[in-house]
Amino acid sequence: MTVTYDYAGKVVLVTGGTRGIGAGIATAFRDAGADVIVCGRRPADVPGFVQADVRDPDDVDRLVGGLERLDVVVNNAGGSPYAPVAGTSPRLHARVIELNLIAPLLVAQRAHPLLAAARGSIIMIGSSSGARPSPGTSAYGAAKAGLHHLAACLAAEWAPDVRVNTVVVGLAEAPGHYGGATVESTIPFGRLASPADVASVCLWLASPGYVTGAQVAVHGGGEVPAWRYLTGQESLAP
Repeated sequence: MTVTYDYAGKVVLVTGGTRGIGAGIATAFRDAGADVIVCGRRPADVPGFVQADVRDPDDVDRLVGGLERLDVVVNNAGGSPYAPVAGTSPRLHARVIELNLIAPLLVAQRAHPLLAAARGSIIMIGSSSGARPSPGTSAYGAAKAGLHHLAACLAAEWAPDVRVNTVVVGLAEAPGHYGGATVESTIPFGRLASPADVASVCLWLASPGYVTGAQVAVHGGGEVPAWRYLTGQESLAP
């Protein structure tokens, strides 16, 4: 069965939408007929691109302020380098939290009047790192946990005018990042999440409906616990 969506006449903003999961989300909405705006800190030759740093309130004002209509915001911009807490710069951890938690709050706050007028939707791109320990990226995991909670709070605060949901992404395809059979064997589904996997959930959550304050896990069944290997049991991956 193929599910199709019609977003003709709708305006969609995808932060960090120039590559990876963000680009996949932007492409899916564009293919469904939406007028898609994407932003990033570095210039990019992609349709609908606006250069903006979503950690900067002035940039966020400029990004959203010029719009007459906005139906969907996908707060996708995020990420973190490997940064153990001991021995790394406090400023680095602060910047990670700014990008992954404060920036989505700023974008949501600035976009709220337009979204309310359109009875629109916000989708936060969360992470399994915010739902389980993430050693080496503690600030990132803490920020994503905060993002999940922020979405739940905004869903309650802004209902029924604006729906707010979270897509909790597990191990996913990323340029220059993890991959390969060893990593994929830790996922019950047997492969990493693709941008298309995440995009299909975003298309559903952004469509009119009753769902708000929800967290949808896109992680292929989660991650196989280490004790299965330590006790000599086989991987759950097919």
